Amino acid sequence: MSHISQLPALRRREFLKRASALSVAGTAAPWALQLAAINEAAAAAAPGDYKAIVCLFLYGGNDYGNTLVPYDAASYQAYATIRQSLATSRDALAATALTPSVALPDGRQMALAPTMSALKPVFDAGRLAVMLNIGTLMQPTTLAQYKAGNVPLPPKLFSHNDQQSLWQSSRPEGATSGWGGRLGDQFLGGNGNATFTCVNVSGNAVFMAGGQAVQYQMSPSGAVAVNGATKPVFGSQACADALKALVTADRTHWMEQELNRVTARSISAQGTVTTALASQTLQTAFETNNLAAQLQMVARLIGARSALGATRQVFFVSVGGFDLHDNLVAQHPGLLGQVGNAMASFDAALRELGVAQNVTTFTASDFGRTLSSNGDGSDHGWGSHHLVMGGAVKGGRFYGQLPSVSVNGPDDVGQGRLLPTTAVDQLAATLALWMGVSPTDLPGVLPGIVNFNQKDLGLFAA
Repeated sequence: MSHISQLPALRRREFLKRASALSVAGTAAPWALQLAAINEAAAAAAPGDYKAIVCLFLYGGNDYGNTLVPYDAASYQAYATIRQSLATSRDALAATALTPSVALPDGRQMALAPTMSALKPVFDAGRLAVMLNIGTLMQPTTLAQYKAGNVPLPPKLFSHNDQQSLWQSSRPEGATSGWGGRLGDQFLGGNGNATFTCVNVSGNAVFMAGGQAVQYQMSPSGAVAVNGATKPVFGSQACADALKALVTADRTHWMEQELNRVTARSISAQGTVTTALASQTLQTAFETNNLAAQLQMVARLIGARSALGATRQVFFVSVGGFDLHDNLVAQHPGLLGQVGNAMASFDAALRELGVAQNVTTFTASDFGRTLSSNGDGSDHGWGSHHLVMGGAVKGGRFYGQLPSVSVNGPDDVGQGRLLPTTAVDQLAATLALWMGVSPTDLPGVLPGIVNFNQKDLGLFAA
């Protein structure tokens, strides 16, 4: 345990005190309990403090060109010439043109997609920031290095599965943990109930799996019920009780024991969540669609944070349909409208709950897409523009480097595929530091961060 010596003095003393107490219990203390006590000693969360991050993943590869659109006359003309029939009308962009607190270089202007108009007031109020040209990178990479092939590149560029995995885990497809889960590992012991550290409201994602943290999966309508063990079976409560005893009893075989342990945890969590949510109602209106329902559930869970014993949480929500090789003009605006409206409602709900300063939401996607048109859509790309929202965010501004509006120009690897100038790991590190992870612990969450000098993008006030 040589890494213990690297802990700050107060945390090291607390760790040793707890380790000494555990030694009295000897081998009778469950290993999970020992891990929880170790984490509690090292956790960065202060009593009564609360912070959460929410990853909103856009599956399929979101088209950056029609999400954040060049608006100044010269840039728009270049954009329209390249995009041809895919281009959004400049007149339609007037209502969503952004005026950042720090002007973009060369008098350039950008506008949100017209259907994302609900987010403009959030940007203007300083709670929404734009991350420019962010993507998966192994290390800072120039166009010359890319062309020469003399630096490590993300494996299987432009592949959905691999780039989703790299965004979510910093590792290729097949990864067993994601940086959201590894971030959750840092705070398990600081939460009264470790089960609710990493909560996924949209299914399963490697982003939420940690070394110790296990994602708790919910539906947008609530806990996923283990019906046979929690409700009468064929009208018989005795049958349900018998089934519950069967699927939760201790077993001698380790695989059976683990299965029953997980089942028992699910049954217990179902009851805890259901009770905690019973008193959580929101006045804020959300649209009727799956993404809005996911974010509404996250808001309600955050409202129930005390009942769930949570001081640090990681959430995951998602929406698909962004792989628009065809029908981009017909389908993309509607998808962006769902994202914009759901995020705006979520911002309003967090302000209603009085926790806007405590929650940061960010968008992510497999990759960006080509700026050039294939006739009816755009093809797989690399770097993209993304949004970061929260009361603690220094919003109303752009972060990163604004790429040129060109094909085969200084910022792309062909067809307007952007070479990222900011790495996903850098955004992840910025969020981790805000959550309370110490700089010395960052490599445990993000092993690749050692390759980047800038580990804090300055999204949050010091």
